[in-house]
Amino acid sequence: MENADFIFRRSHSDHRSNRAVWERSRAAYAGGSDYIRTALIRHVSEIDLEFAERVRRAYYFNYPRRIAQLITQYIFATEPQRLNAHPALLEDFSRSGAKTNEVMRQFSTLINIYGKAALLVEMPFFEGEIDFERRKKERIRPYARALSPLEAVDYAYGADGKLDWLLVEEDHMQKTDPFTPEYKIRRRKLFTRDEFMIFERSSLNSPVRCVFRQQHSLGSVPAVIAGDTDGAEIGGGHYFEDIVRISDAILNNESEAQMNMIKQMFGLLVISDSFARSSDPVSIPDSSGKPQKFSHVIARSAAIWESPEEKGISRYISPGGADTRCIREENLALKKELFDLVGMAAQNENRQLQSAESKAWDHHHVSQFLTAKAELLEQCESAVWDIMRLYDPSLEKVQVTYNRDFTVSNLESSIRALLDLDKFSDSKTYHNEITRTALFLLEKLKKIDHNTKENILKEISLD
Repeated sequence: MENADFIFRRSHSDHRSNRAVWERSRAAYAGGSDYIRTALIRHVSEIDLEFAERVRRAYYFNYPRRIAQLITQYIFATEPQRLNAHPALLEDFSRSGAKTNEVMRQFSTLINIYGKAALLVEMPFFEGEIDFERRKKERIRPYARALSPLEAVDYAYGADGKLDWLLVEEDHMQKTDPFTPEYKIRRRKLFTRDEFMIFERSSLNSPVRCVFRQQHSLGSVPAVIAGDTDGAEIGGGHYFEDIVRISDAILNNESEAQMNMIKQMFGLLVISDSFARSSDPVSIPDSSGKPQKFSHVIARSAAIWESPEEKGISRYISPGGADTRCIREENLALKKELFDLVGMAAQNENRQLQSAESKAWDHHHVSQFLTAKAELLEQCESAVWDIMRLYDPSLEKVQVTYNRDFTVSNLESSIRALLDLDKFSDSKTYHNEITRTALFLLEKLKKIDHNTKENILKEISLD
């Protein structure tokens, strides 16, 4: 195909400008020894052996992963409602075993990490007529998967404001034959409003081949691209980049604190100048005139000798404990700033001393942050179900509803207050309203499936 090579060279302007940041965010989320070697900063005066020891001793508190997952966990603490959703798709939304909630959790976490992500809907290729039995046997149904912006390398919107085309990059491991070695193939998939193409290249210098091309006749690109509307979508950077930088500062501070502790335990040897400059390093006489041997190796297992005049000069020095305590205090402050940065406002450590106004502000802050995330996910998932109906018109339209109530409350005090309110009136309507509120609090403690909840609400209405 003409200009097929260009397919592997092109990328979106956001991809070109943010690729390094996205890769760093991905590495910080993954963590492990590879990231420690990347993130630890070597001092200008630090010798190779000292830095190598510090790298080997370092450990990583993976705050970026915790924050990215924590936001998603809050949003999905109450399972979204999906009326008319096909049971098979709910249980296997990705055609690889991931449920709908799992795919949407992945999508949510990708947005938290990169600031944007995509949901791609595909359909297995098939030829000939299809009936119910074949559909079930070959699992011929649409499926969705979440893509990071590193995978959705380029795209464009049409004059109508909808996606005009999308280019997806992926690595495919070819290992269908157990008797031959596996090898990697780089693929780029092009989705337009009415066509789907797959391009492959086995190596960097190998020619690009179009290995598959098919009309899908959907009338639209089967994908949704979305992102946070704070900074990433208005030309600014995403907050996760700042999270990674603060996390890196904590990693480096913690590494310094650890090495300070090592130095406190083992210290640094200081010897007298006359001892170091001795012209006869192997035969210094003792008080009786008998020559004694000593070691020039500065190590914990080596010994030195000193004259009566120099007694007490040789010693070990080490940093004070206050230095290490200051580093740890700085890390605690940075950790609180981390969570405040993403809207998960750090509460006062002594909640009894926190004013009612302060608590209300914190609750509102967290609630609005999570509500905005939930609305975005609800819109994207609804669009995915609509795309699936384009592939398979037999599917019913799905009504998706995400939880919007993220009130952070003290359950114990809420239940106590609710019991007191129940004594306020004997009105049946008032009592039913109290019972519905109790059901809401019950869901905070134990997940209730949709059908059970509906039955409970019907029983409350009949009382």
